[in-house]
Amino acid sequence: MNLGIAAAIGYGALTVVGGIIGYIKAKSQASLISGLISGSLLIFAGSAQLMGQSWGLTLAAAISAVLVIVFILRLVKTRKFMPAGMLILASFASLGAIVYELSGQYQ
Repeated sequence: MNLGIAAAIGYGALTVVGGIIGYIKAKSQASLISGLISGSLLIFAGSAQLMGQSWGLTLAAAISAVLVIVFILRLVKTRKFMPAGMLILASFASLGAIVYELSGQYQ
């Protein structure tokens, strides 16, 4: 398992847990649904790459990039660092690891 796969699966798990926490704390069904969907897709993408599917990390990178944009918009709207700011940092870290692995695949 390389760094990109670990980042995709780890960030996916964090996203699922974050969606559940958002629902428990704020009764936000949107957080629950988006966390479960995006987290599950990230875990699926990382698992697909682990099983040899070359498109897995590309899908994980796309999902992470979309989440960066979503959390930036949420931070601008709420002007509260938690949770959007922290998730921006996690999204960038995950995206960086995934892109790093992708850049090594095509050389």
